[in-house]
Amino acid sequence: MENKIEISDVAVWFKQVHHSELVGRLKALRPEEEISLQIDEVVGRWQRMKTGKDGREVYGIRPVGAMKTVWNEWYKTRKGEDVEIKEVILADDYLAAAAPLFSEWLSDEDEEAFRDL
Repeated sequence: MENKIEISDVAVWFKQVHHSELVGRLKALRPEEEISLQIDEVVGRWQRMKTGKDGREVYGIRPVGAMKTVWNEWYKTRKGEDVEIKEVILADDYLAAAAPLFSEWLSDEDEEAFRDL
């Protein structure tokens, strides 16, 4: 599978992504849930688009934060170019996903006992 998409819009539409594993991951996102992607060697945050006013799912993601600035510049200057895309897992994402696994460690007693470590 090819891990490339064309810069053709201010958003990335799932139909542009030809890597089936990544498409599956994107479709599994809830509306407004974020994902970290590396596109053309730049890592940034992307957000699943909200459900449409008519209740239908929107099959796209939009850049957020600093990635929005980067992507908008690329759209102006590099429209039509193919760029590599892949999911990356940042340490913050990894820790946030693992936090519910250790919820018993989030007690006031533990905070008191270990706050200076």
